[in-house]
Amino acid sequence: MDAVRVWLEDSAEPKLLVTALEAMLQKVPPLDVIRSSWYRLAIGESFDTDAFMSFADRTGYIEDGNVDEPGEFAFRDGLVDIFPAGGRFPVRINLRDGLISELWLYDPSSQRKQKALEEMVVGPASEAVSAPEEGEGNPANTAAATYHRLFRLYGELPNAFDFLGGARIAVPKETFRRLPGYLEFIADAHHAHVAFGGRALEQSLYIDEATWTSCIGQLRSFTIDTTEAVELPEFRQAASPGRALQAFVGDCIRSGWSVVLAGETVDVEHSIQRFVQRARFSITPIENWFDGYGAAPGSLLRLSCGLHHGFIDRRRRFALLGSSDFLGRAVPTELSSSITPAEPELKLGDLVVHEEHGIGRLEGLETVEVEGEMRDAARLIYHGDASILVPMEDFGKIWRYGSNPEAISLDRLHTDGWKKKRAVVDKDIRDAARHLKKAAELRQTFPAKVIEPPRGPYAKFVSRFPYGETPDQAAAIDAVKTDLASGRVMNRLVCGDVGFGKTEVALRAAAAVAFAGGQVIVVSPTTVLTRQHFVTFSKRFAGTGIEVAMLSRVVSSKEAERVRVGLETGDISVVVATQAILAKDISPSRLWLLVIDEEHRFGVRDKQALQQLAPGTHTLMMSATPIPRTLQSALIGIQDTSMLTAPPAERRPARTVLTDFDKGSVRVALLREYRRGGQSFFVTPQIDDIEELRATLADIVPELAIRVAHGKMQAAEMDEIMVNFADGDGDVLLSTNIIESGLDVPRANTMFVWRADRFGLAQLHQLRGRVGRSRVQGMCYLVLPPDAELADATRSRLSTIVNNDRLGDGFSISMDDLELRGGGEIEGRKQSGHLKVIGITLYQDLLERAVSGKKEGSQSSTTVNLGISGTIPTDYVGDAGVRLGLYSRLLRAASRDQIEELVEEFEDRFGELPASVAVLLRLARVRLAARMLGISSVEGGPRGLAFTFGRKVSQRAKKHFDRVLPSFVRDGRLIFEEQTKSGEDRMALLKKLLDLDSR
Repeated sequence: MDAVRVWLEDSAEPKLLVTALEAMLQKVPPLDVIRSSWYRLAIGESFDTDAFMSFADRTGYIEDGNVDEPGEFAFRDGLVDIFPAGGRFPVRINLRDGLISELWLYDPSSQRKQKALEEMVVGPASEAVSAPEEGEGNPANTAAATYHRLFRLYGELPNAFDFLGGARIAVPKETFRRLPGYLEFIADAHHAHVAFGGRALEQSLYIDEATWTSCIGQLRSFTIDTTEAVELPEFRQAASPGRALQAFVGDCIRSGWSVVLAGETVDVEHSIQRFVQRARFSITPIENWFDGYGAAPGSLLRLSCGLHHGFIDRRRRFALLGSSDFLGRAVPTELSSSITPAEPELKLGDLVVHEEHGIGRLEGLETVEVEGEMRDAARLIYHGDASILVPMEDFGKIWRYGSNPEAISLDRLHTDGWKKKRAVVDKDIRDAARHLKKAAELRQTFPAKVIEPPRGPYAKFVSRFPYGETPDQAAAIDAVKTDLASGRVMNRLVCGDVGFGKTEVALRAAAAVAFAGGQVIVVSPTTVLTRQHFVTFSKRFAGTGIEVAMLSRVVSSKEAERVRVGLETGDISVVVATQAILAKDISPSRLWLLVIDEEHRFGVRDKQALQQLAPGTHTLMMSATPIPRTLQSALIGIQDTSMLTAPPAERRPARTVLTDFDKGSVRVALLREYRRGGQSFFVTPQIDDIEELRATLADIVPELAIRVAHGKMQAAEMDEIMVNFADGDGDVLLSTNIIESGLDVPRANTMFVWRADRFGLAQLHQLRGRVGRSRVQGMCYLVLPPDAELADATRSRLSTIVNNDRLGDGFSISMDDLELRGGGEIEGRKQSGHLKVIGITLYQDLLERAVSGKKEGSQSSTTVNLGISGTIPTDYVGDAGVRLGLYSRLLRAASRDQIEELVEEFEDRFGELPASVAVLLRLARVRLAARMLGISSVEGGPRGLAFTFGRKVSQRAKKHFDRVLPSFVRDGRLIFEEQTKSGEDRMALLKKLLDLDSR
């Protein structure tokens, strides 16, 4: 609809509309509705709140306090958040005096601002849009107004030709060849809908062949031939990419061709200047495409435009190079969504843990009067509906419970039950921390080889990477190189979603080790993934003198013996293997690096056994969804971690839908994929279901070729079926979840997961990652029997996978998995029971503090009472759970940087700071400064201040403060006498004593 809107706008400039057959066959809403379904925003323009609310309501947006999904919006005082339905990121609108003062794209995960905008247009969240005059009573105002209710809203719908006016239309001959097949598909979909139990539609949402022919005949149409453009050479794959590029451009110019170098960033401009100077070419800037095609033969031209990939036009003797063609850079995304681990925000009704009272339920926030001041307090409900009010200054003792709430009993107040449970947990956490630190120290006792590869061979290897690194990828590669050269044993996790570049990090690490004279073993969980890694590693190391071999069930015994001997003699430098390598009697002569891909598929003992192949071996683990144990180790700092958060260029996330099994819908989806030249997966959790599902699919789509693969097949047979499917043999692969790791089928864009409730979160995310691996929109249908009854925990798990469907959400899914399942065994020690006792967030904090040697309670134990208090007003942050979370984070802030980050977050998310929030932040700063000096409490009154220390007041501390204001000790407290009239005066005095600045 956005293209239709632009086309309908009044403009003197010529317009070119590029569309597809499928779009032209589809009917559209009435043109007057389309014209009124957009809202333009620009800095400096007035903002009509009522008009915007009306727009959001009638175009299908849903109001939500935390806007992080497309189609949501939220109003706050002076600030509006909205996630445009067609946008990749939400937008924050800052208002001042009725005008738009700022427009920002922001990160939906962290809610932090990322990129400023001057203007933007917000489109509808649904095509079922009511006209402005229809008001709130119209059915179109409800979220239930879906695409298939369009004709009920508008009656007879217009078609796309109706808005073209007198435009000329160019139709490729291929369109006429495709038309009958697509019309047949539409008719088949309608027939399947009715045949499998659906109700017949009152009218078609597509035009028929007669209407198409009539419309084409009435317009000024003409037919064009299309020819496939010739792709440019892959310069980055050459031994010397710069020379290959120079030779290509030189040959073109000498042959009388015109060559255009296109791009618009500063990096592109600098690269072009260096290239021209080095090659001694002359270059001429041009303004547009026509200048390029009309240039003199043998011209080198510069065009400033955002084009990343080019082509060769042999007929016109013309070559266009985009920025990625000669820079080898991945196309940058508009902005990268942060995937930094953060404590999820509380919601009313959530289970929480109070450090002193145990597990309760957050009932709400209440405003109470304390010493003449109004303050927030949290109402927590315990066993038997008993409750307590937690004062604001103790909010730092409240933690989100986080784990699966099923079968969790609330603790009893005023008993010693919680105290006893805490004592057991605290002791075991201290024991676990000692064990973890001892294990980490033991790893460092092994001598680690200092690995620094020779620059020449390594640089040539790096130059073969055709894309260049994303910032995260470059940081991960640098971190690995630093680890390898440190002389300490590397233990690093590279966490990044499917296709985010983990393999390149492993390739660089392997190259560094192999070129330095060491050996590398790369282990993956399946034969298919192992084969694909073997092909990838072999291609990259080809011609370098480094031999790459494979070891798995599908290699012959003769080849397996050759690999074993090669590892022992050192003749083979890189081996890609399954865990079958553990069954071999292997003694590598120089094993310096172990790479474990799909880390979450291996058990603790397998990983320990692999590391025992050579004590002191560097270890690099990779995963899109690390298992809770590994993630937990990473979060508390036991394991080094590199995060890859930037998605691949032009890749779109697979849409995920939870639905009941419907034969008509399955047929339509599978045939749609088939007709666009793609392939599909149908995945089941049980081998016993395979034959019944095969028969069902044969009945639903008899015209499609179905292939079957599962774990009971011979390894060689299964491997052959899956590799052949990846090469295009078959339309649908019916399999168990053996495909979740490593099967790369570029043409596969549709997946059905039967009985999705029987899969884990990581499994579902990995399965979904098998589709939509190119520019084509992937679809993943999580299918359940129509009468399936699901437990609350199962629904929560499936909701997590549906809601986390943005690129890079694998880490978010792992965090949810950690909460739902617990951390399992850390280094073989059972801790999951403790997670059930105290919840994941408090457990995580206690374990981290035990590992780091910090004392329990030092985080939030300092109290400050000056007769002045700050609050977060409800008209500033409306959601009670969010307010409580912000209070808690502020009280638990362990550094000045954390407080200042919270200041930025307040301003980013909620707008300009109210006076009461500014006071709250000032109190947080003095509380932190006092805590750092060992002060446990500060009391202030009209006659002065009193400091209480965690230990006895030392003469050193007294001398320190006496330099600012004389003091004396009374009843174990340090007293400062000075007359003050207000809390603000006492705040100023305290900041002076603590040597803080004026903020």
